[in-house]
Amino acid sequence: MEKNKLIELKGTFDKYVHYTEDKVEYWMARELQILLGYERWENFINAINKAMTSCKTLGVPIGDHFREVTKMVQAGVAQKQILDYQLTRYACYLITQNGDPKKEQIAFAQSYFAIQTRKIELIEQRMQYIQRAEARDKLKLSEKKLSQNIYERGVDDKGFGRIRSKGDQALFGGKTTKDMKDKYKVKDNRPLADFLPTVTIAAKNLATEMTNYNVEERDLQGELHITNEHIQNNSSIRDMLIQRGITPENLPPSEDMKKLERKVIKSEKVLARDSGKLKKHE
Repeated sequence: MEKNKLIELKGTFDKYVHYTEDKVEYWMARELQILLGYERWENFINAINKAMTSCKTLGVPIGDHFREVTKMVQAGVAQKQILDYQLTRYACYLITQNGDPKKEQIAFAQSYFAIQTRKIELIEQRMQYIQRAEARDKLKLSEKKLSQNIYERGVDDKGFGRIRSKGDQALFGGKTTKDMKDKYKVKDNRPLADFLPTVTIAAKNLATEMTNYNVEERDLQGELHITNEHIQNNSSIRDMLIQRGITPENLPPSEDMKKLERKVIKSEKVLARDSGKLKKHE
């Protein structure tokens, strides 16, 4: 997402923040519904209920962060009472976790509500982490599928390791998985992908998805045929990257995904504590 768009979205979300007498930030659910792109209140209520369930599961008192309120609105010539909620930053964060991150405003909100200071640079960093984590999860799924596919075609776990290694060698211009681990100072027992930048993870995933497709479509059998297919796909992806000025083996490593995950889990606990609490009379 472009910096200007981030700044624009931040300004919009900032505009709708409210404060209690105790200076606790909160957002009104009816306003947040619009900010997050939910057209129907009934659908947004489902997201709120799921967030409340998550809150309870995490051992955080629901009433501290979700406060049911009613308000009067004009309905034609009459007024009617409607349900609304006051939502702390933590409540908003939990609600965004039920949204579709492919939607621009959801992707932004997931990081916006997770960062207490709301500095645009920190929001941007968290969004980059989310994108990298999603890419890593997709790669895990495609590699799991490849493992299943080749097992059904007479290749064992060791053969899967050799196929994946040959694919890496094609993607990284002749450098083996071990060569890249040595370059990035990755321990032998850790996956290389946990230290790769997002673009390389996405490249590995695309090549693996292509291999899965062709293994199934052409019913490739045996380690040799599947290895050749995987090498060709990784070579094709490498050629595409090189044409765009990206040389995979020359990119610097990214921060260890496991460390980042621990940081995120810790920050979520801090968020629940530091978001403040809504009083019953508010």
